[in-house]
Amino acid sequence: MLAVRYSRYGNPPDVAELYEAPEPGTPGPGEVLVDVDVTAINPSDLLRFEGRYGKEGAALPADAGSGGVGTVAAVGPGVVGVKPGDPALLHTYFIGTGLWRQRLKARAEDIFPLPPADPLQLGMLTGNPPSAWVMLHDYVKLQPGEWLIQNAANSAVGHYLIKLARGAGLRTLNVVRRADAVQELVDFGGDAVLVDGPDLAERVRQLTGGKPPRLAIDAIAGEATQRLANSVADGGTVVNYGLLSGQACRVEPRDTVFRDVTLRGFWLQSWWNHTPRQDVRALYARLAGMVADGSLTVPVEATYPLSKIRQALEHAARPGRVGKVLLRPQAG
Repeated sequence: MLAVRYSRYGNPPDVAELYEAPEPGTPGPGEVLVDVDVTAINPSDLLRFEGRYGKEGAALPADAGSGGVGTVAAVGPGVVGVKPGDPALLHTYFIGTGLWRQRLKARAEDIFPLPPADPLQLGMLTGNPPSAWVMLHDYVKLQPGEWLIQNAANSAVGHYLIKLARGAGLRTLNVVRRADAVQELVDFGGDAVLVDGPDLAERVRQLTGGKPPRLAIDAIAGEATQRLANSVADGGTVVNYGLLSGQACRVEPRDTVFRDVTLRGFWLQSWWNHTPRQDVRALYARLAGMVADGSLTVPVEATYPLSKIRQALEHAARPGRVGKVLLRPQAG
């Protein structure tokens, strides 16, 4: 059985190792055997290869891959509510092993049954959609018709935020770093798309009629965080979830002290740690239903078999992508 791991930290294409892993075997009581069909390459996966994700690096060697979708191949004694042939959402946080592999065995309670839907879209469901949902709904209670602003809006999370905001009756100000990314987001449904720059706050005020957004979502950190802080209303909130700049978030005292702007951080694993399992299941069921009815879909740029993991990782790190890079473990 093919799987991917890393035994040292470094550039992901250089440290990723394709190897023959032991077969997981027959499922025991309360267990399921799952064929992994689709798994996404997320920025967090790339950071794990570099030893820069979370509070501390993983013990090495470590299996790679954080989330995806599979098909239940067999169930052990006592398993109810899931049967062979059912699609299932998978995440290493619950299962405890990396998902860039062809098969795995898990406790039935640690997988999430899914409705039938496009497996490529379901394969992206574990991380980006719930992150977008929680940041959109849990920090500031926005009312229909209000604006929110986000940077790195052409990212996967950015695409999901556009769709989820529109479904909630909200309007999105979408900030990108390249002019050639504007039209794609306009076509995708972004209400306004702006190229980042030092005058961002003034352009936001013009677009919103002097009523700037109360919520900003930041994937970049560094000076980009400051530009979002400049752009929100007094008392507004900036939620940071990424560090694409590689720099610390910056918000000056004139905003935190005199304008009461708040900087918050979001990490999906922390949300999982503090959220009852039934609520996690409920959110995944809601998001999966939106995928199944076609209201929550985002672009896919390419798929690769595990045997081409190096090429897949190089592609995932390439600037200017317009969709997610996915792995298809059953393809080889």
